[in-house]
Amino acid sequence: MADPTPLRDLPPRKSETRETLVFFLKLAIVVFVFRSFVFAPFSIPSQSMLPRLYIGDYLFVSKWNYGYSRWSLPWGVPLIPGRILGRDPARGDVVVFRGPPGDDHDVIKRVIGLPGDSVQMRHGQVILNGRAVPKVKIADFTIPLSPNYPGGSECPAEFEDMAAGKPICRYQQFRETLPNGKSYAVLDRGEQINADETGVYNVPAGHVFVMGDNRDDSGDSRFDPPEGMGMVPMERIEGKAVFSFFSTDGSANWVLPWTWFSAARWSRIGEGF
Repeated sequence: MADPTPLRDLPPRKSETRETLVFFLKLAIVVFVFRSFVFAPFSIPSQSMLPRLYIGDYLFVSKWNYGYSRWSLPWGVPLIPGRILGRDPARGDVVVFRGPPGDDHDVIKRVIGLPGDSVQMRHGQVILNGRAVPKVKIADFTIPLSPNYPGGSECPAEFEDMAAGKPICRYQQFRETLPNGKSYAVLDRGEQINADETGVYNVPAGHVFVMGDNRDDSGDSRFDPPEGMGMVPMERIEGKAVFSFFSTDGSANWVLPWTWFSAARWSRIGEGF
């Protein structure tokens, strides 16, 4: 009787748990690299950049425009020394940067002054290198009152109004145009001595002077920390705002999926800068 055919050695079966962990590790690395060096999402928690950005807006920021530093990486992991491939922003760029040391959080503002510039506010008008930046009155800006933009806390009583039977907030709006031709809308709540009348700020090398478009409700380079940002070092800039990909008025209930659609501000999706 012939001997039975010997069984071949079978390769050891791979652990499904191990394969799953390896997959998620690879996915985490891809997300880390993409978010650090290509695009990253950010949400808007304050009204300092009205009228361009509402509370509840979500936007993508491109990471390559101004080079890379430790603040390009999630949580500011100190893997990049200094700033590499550095390029200065242009006046008028809307940038995301890391806030001052001791109060580290992401901040979004508009670049007004570059290294070597002088910046001053006179009667609410920007004076850049000794020349007034044109500021022209345009139609009032209005925004509906909503759960994430309520009257009182966000819209002071003197600016509350009604339109088509619904409560809104109304502010004076102006169009500002920088010397490089960059034009954008800013808001003005009237004379605010500490914000509208300042001394001359001289922007040092390696820094930028930033301001919020909602000029009378923005802690920016006009104020030293903790009230504002002071001059922002280039290495703390994380990227350039590119476009909005979602917006919500804050009325959604996460356990009621249909409210996700009714809360969305669809007209704001896809807006660029």
